[in-house]
Amino acid sequence: MARIKRGLNKIKHRRKVMKLVKGFRAARRRNYRVANEALLHSLHYAYRDRRVRKRDFRALWIARINAAARREGLSYSRLIDGLKKSGVTLNRKALADLAVRDQKAFESLLAVAKAQLEASSTRAAS
Repeated sequence: MARIKRGLNKIKHRRKVMKLVKGFRAARRRNYRVANEALLHSLHYAYRDRRVRKRDFRALWIARINAAARREGLSYSRLIDGLKKSGVTLNRKALADLAVRDQKAFESLLAVAKAQLEASSTRAAS
């Protein structure tokens, strides 16, 4: 079997790796073997964390909504339940933005949710 010489392709691959690790520190930038390992890890973390970012933001939005709702004497779960029952279809991102930037609009949504919860509790009691 003939021997395959990888001269040009190997150099191209190394050049590509070294270009991608620009900005890394110490041997991770200078030494090909270490750089390649660091690059593989960084690409894996980037892929994974693009998904984790979505979870993190949803958790942040829920925490903000809960804090704003509890100031008015309502828990997050009761607020979401009241909004669903009243037919308000706002996502968590929009609700959190209202809670932070436009408190009057958020308070009006709280009033809608409270009214719906009271109406449903009186129906259940009777």
